[in-house]
Amino acid sequence: MPTEPQRSRAVFSTEDFGLMKEAVANYVRQIADDPRSAKFSNLYHRLGRLG
Repeated sequence: MPTEPQRSRAVFSTEDFGLMKEAVANYVRQIADDPRSAKFSNLYHRLGRLG
């Protein structure tokens, strides 16, 4: 009898996304003059769509 694979469980809770967004926002302010800040800013906005 073939069985269906178990559904994977979520790694992060919805509360975690808010915490990660806050941490990324703080980091973006710290590295504002670094060219990588744009990538972290994009990550911040993507996290906002999730949580």
